[in-house]
Amino acid sequence: MIELARDQIAAVSHWFAAGPPGTTALADHALAPGAGRWWADRPVAPRAVAVSCADHVVLRGEPTALAPLSLAPFAEHYVQAPARFLPLLGHAFNRLVPWERMGYVHRVPVPRPHVPRGVTVRRLTPEDTSALAALGPEAAWSHATWGGPAGLAASGHGWAAFAKGRVLAMACTYFRGREHEDVACLTVPEHRRQRLALACVTALCQDIAARGHTPSWTCSRDNRPSRLLAWTAGFRLEHEYVHYLTSHPAHRVAGLAA
Repeated sequence: MIELARDQIAAVSHWFAAGPPGTTALADHALAPGAGRWWADRPVAPRAVAVSCADHVVLRGEPTALAPLSLAPFAEHYVQAPARFLPLLGHAFNRLVPWERMGYVHRVPVPRPHVPRGVTVRRLTPEDTSALAALGPEAAWSHATWGGPAGLAASGHGWAAFAKGRVLAMACTYFRGREHEDVACLTVPEHRRQRLALACVTALCQDIAARGHTPSWTCSRDNRPSRLLAWTAGFRLEHEYVHYLTSHPAHRVAGLAA
């Protein structure tokens, strides 16, 4: 696939206008400069289009327009695609791992819970970049869609629970769409079960609603803590789907690229 220039994206952005909230928010988020990349089999009248942001990819169109080698940029990514793409993906990568996912939409307003004494829940600011970075590589996924800690801290789309300058929990818009904002959150292990993530998510949801958007939430079917948190925060199940974790390009494909 070839990467589309900014002035070529408008012609294909409608391919992703309809779909589940998390998917449409990903495509919208990728329209922001530097946030994501748009790909197609050809620049004019494309038959297949992909949008990538951080380690997520959405495919649309006709898989027969693509060769396995063209998917090599999406190695070690989470791919959402219609079932007709599965044979192509199976030929393109050594391994393809399906993950059953659940998509939620915020339906029930929830009051912000009380937090322990000495903890403050507030919006992230650019001065919090170092505190976000201090969460370490395990938390890098949470700000990858904003280009890193500095991008998220300056975005105005994150809330965190602080104690003595340290981030104990955080919630942020992972993908910002025109109608929905997909939410991500985390808590450092030693501060779990204190409702800190819930406090951050609740504050973020109120913020998203004030922007005229609706919060959405996606997680693995097997991630019971995330599902429970989503329900407690007022999210309700909207749909279920599968995305696929790709491995390295298949040996036969890698050989063609060598």
